[in-house]
Amino acid sequence: MSILGWLLLGLIAGAIARAILPGDQKGGCLVTLITGVFGALVGGWIASAIFGVNVNDSFFDLGTWIFAILGGLIVAFIWQAITRNRGRAE
Repeated sequence: MSILGWLLLGLIAGAIARAILPGDQKGGCLVTLITGVFGALVGGWIASAIFGVNVNDSFFDLGTWIFAILGGLIVAFIWQAITRNRGRAE
């Protein structure tokens, strides 16, 4: 899969992951793209390390999408935890 394919997959997977994740998420499209791409990388790493799945085969493979979305959920959850207390005056 090309870098453009990974960016497109990351953007879509990040948007899906952020829609699934409850709560207030800070950031816009750029943050969604970044969390989605990092999530796709994390999901691909988990898929290849634990399950032996090759996520570089096809853009339209269901396993690639599932692991990219799961990775996006992990990264979006971490991003939400980091940015939760920002902007609050105490």
